This record gives sequence, C-alpha cells and structure tokens, in this order.
Amino acid sequence: MQQVIAEVNRQLALSHGESRRIFHGRGHCFPGFEHLVIDWFPPVAVVRLYKEVEESWVTELSDSLKTLNAIQGLVVQRRSRGQEAQQSLAWGEVPEQMNTMELGLFYQVKPQRNQNSGLFLDMREGRRWVMHNAGGKRVLNLFSYTCAFSVAALAGGAEQVVNVDMSRGAINVGRENHRLNGLADERAKFLAYDLFRSWKRVRQYGPYDLIVIDPPSFQPGSFVAEKDYRKVIRRLNELTRTGSEVLACHNDPKNSTGFLRQLMQEECPDFRFIERLSNPDDFPEAEAEKGLKVLRYVREN
Repeated sequence: MQQVIAEVNRQLALSHGESRRIFHGRGHCFPGFEHLVIDWFPPVAVVRLYKEVEESWVTELSDSLKTLNAIQGLVVQRRSRGQEAQQSLAWGEVPEQMNTMELGLFYQVKPQRNQNSGLFLDMREGRRWVMHNAGGKRVLNLFSYTCAFSVAALAGGAEQVVNVDMSRGAINVGRENHRLNGLADERAKFLAYDLFRSWKRVRQYGPYDLIVIDPPSFQPGSFVAEKDYRKVIRRLNELTRTGSEVLACHNDPKNSTGFLRQLMQEECPDFRFIERLSNPDDFPEAEAEKGLKVLRYVREN
C-alpha cells in the first residue's frame, strides 16, 4: 500500500487543483495493483476496482487515503467483470454532482455515479491539442459524450462545433459544460441521435476542418469497434476537404495503432498519418499499444 500512497502523493502535487488520475494501476507499471485506479476531482477521490478484493484491503486503502489532507471525500466503485458497477461512499462529503477543472476549463461530473463520472481523464492531451489547434475551424465532434472536446475547441477559438451523440442525457450535460465556460452560443450545435441511422444532419453543417472520432471501445447496441469504426471512417471524404484534419481515437487494449491505420489506409488513402498524440503522464503504460491511441491525420487530396 505504501507504493500506492507514494504515487497518489506525487500525482496530487502535480494536479495544481485540476482533475487528474492519481493512480493508474491498469497500465501495469505497478505490479500487484493492476486492478486499481484512483481518479481525482478536487477535493474528491474516486477509487475504481476492476476485480474482487478482500474488504480488509479496501479498508486499508480507504484509511490510508484518509490521512491525506487534500482528499476530503472518497468514493469506492467496484467494477468486476461481468457484474454491474457498485458504488459506495467510503467517507467524507461527496456531492452527487459537482464542477471540476481541466486545462482551466470547467466540467460537470458526478463522482457517485456508476460507471463513468462524466469526464474521461485520459483524453486530456487530446483536448489540449484541440484547444491549441481549433482556432477558426469548423469542428465535428463524433461520439461527443459530454462534449468536452467541443468546450476545448471553442475555448481555442473554433468557428463552430457540431456535437453528435446518441445519448440525450450526455448531450444535455454537454450543454451545461458550455454554459459553465461562457460558451453557450450559436457556435455550438448539439445533435442527439443515432449517427448510423442517418448522416444527413451531420453533412449539412460541413465540410469540416477538423473531425474528432472518439467512440466507446465496446458498447453492444451502439458501437463495436471491429464492425462500426470502418463505417465512420468511410464517411470522412464526404465530410472534409483538402487540408482537413482528423483525430481518430481508440482505447481498447486489444487493438493497436495498426487497427486504425489499416482502416484509414483502406477507406481513406487520401489522408496522411501525421503523428500519434502523447498520452497524459498520469496514465503510464508498460506497453504503449495497450493504452489510449489518438492518431492525427490530414487530408492531402
């Protein structure tokens, strides 16, 4: 447990009051703790356990984190494979809903919510890149979830962002995220519908200068990467023009960068691979190909 607390302290010192992952065991850089991650939404920590552990172990972890003055509330989420996520308040005061900061921008999160809290912390460097490169551009944000990419793009001076997600609830949170940052204006469009049923509404706002594709890695009924990612990529030619850029994202450890690069080569040979964006330093990975993949492309013809 000492190793965990040492890493938590290190990451807390680097957070500077912003959201961050303060322990990333799933990257296999901390032997024996591959089942543990801890997310930080100041002043609240959320422990996520990916296998069943002894209750005494959870108690020891909880008590150790309680000694850290920065953490004022702790939530423990159990996410064992094949079981529904179970959430419990370990100690302290944790609101059902709160605002958190990343890169100077505010986002609404729900730390006591089962599954995801509302902001995927591993995509911070992708949002940073968008903020620094979206100026004056028309942006399409596919599988937008709570529209964090849109907030970053508009904060960076984007001309317009079109957000698309089949979850109306997530889109509504996205609207709130824009309001929190003073970005609730006509530059942001919100489309809550199933993209695979029709692309007409998306096309009408194009062509786009930047497209962000950030789908769930596996979500039966809405997106299965091996089957559905290709359907998205083959639409890129009709949505873009020469010089347009694409950020193709994928977080399934089973698929390497080769998975996306092959799809792009087969479906959109006019798009040239530029780089793979670096992942945040609070998400260390023993094997880089098992971590988040964010690939940048530009259309040449």
